[in-house]
Amino acid sequence: MALAGCASGPNQNLGTGIGALGGAAVGHAIGGNTGATLGGAAIGGVIGNQVGRSVDERNYYNQQRYPRGSGYYPDNGPRY
Repeated sequence: MALAGCASGPNQNLGTGIGALGGAAVGHAIGGNTGATLGGAAIGGVIGNQVGRSVDERNYYNQQRYPRGSGYYPDNGPRY
C-alpha cells in the first residue's frame, strides 16, 4: 500500500496493487515465509507500477495525437 501512494495514473495505481498481490502470492509460494512474501510484494508492486505507468503514458500520447472528434481511429481497420 505504501507504493500505491507514489503512483499517479489509474493504470499505474491498478498495476501497483495487482503486482503487489501477485508478487506476494509468488513470494509466499517460493519462500513460504514472511520475508519472501514481503519481498515478492515489493518486487511485484514495482514491476506492476512501471507497467501501469507505461500504459498511462501510451494512453496520454494517443489522446494528444488522436483527440476525440478528429475522425481518425488508430485501432480501427485492417493490419497490414
